[in-house]
Amino acid sequence: MIAAVVMCASLTAVDGDTVRCDGQLMRLLGGGIPFAWGIDTPEIGSHAKCLKERKLAQIAKGRLKELLEERGLRIEIKGYDNTPAHRPLVNIYRKDGREVGAMLLAEGFARDWRPDRKNDWCSRP
Repeated sequence: MIAAVVMCASLTAVDGDTVRCDGQLMRLLGGGIPFAWGIDTPEIGSHAKCLKERKLAQIAKGRLKELLEERGLRIEIKGYDNTPAHRPLVNIYRKDGREVGAMLLAEGFARDWRPDRKNDWCSRP
């Protein structure tokens, strides 16, 4: 699939791995490949399984918000998820070429995502 590049008048962090572009929810891949690998961050609010996950989610969302403040971000749609919302799966690149989700992973705010494994944010250190 050839990536589609989109522009957003408004780009905000919903949680650590989801953004809203002009009202459309988009899921970060972190440089990954749709349905093969990507990134995962803790769930926010009532979706969290424990208080630790809820707190980590707020921290990850805050870091993503900081990373999105740069002007000139390039958003590439790589595919769409299988949820009823059919969210675009995206990589977001900063001016220096670094991918935002990969930065979250490298900084410890995200973990690898694979279709055959779930991340447990409550029991791991």
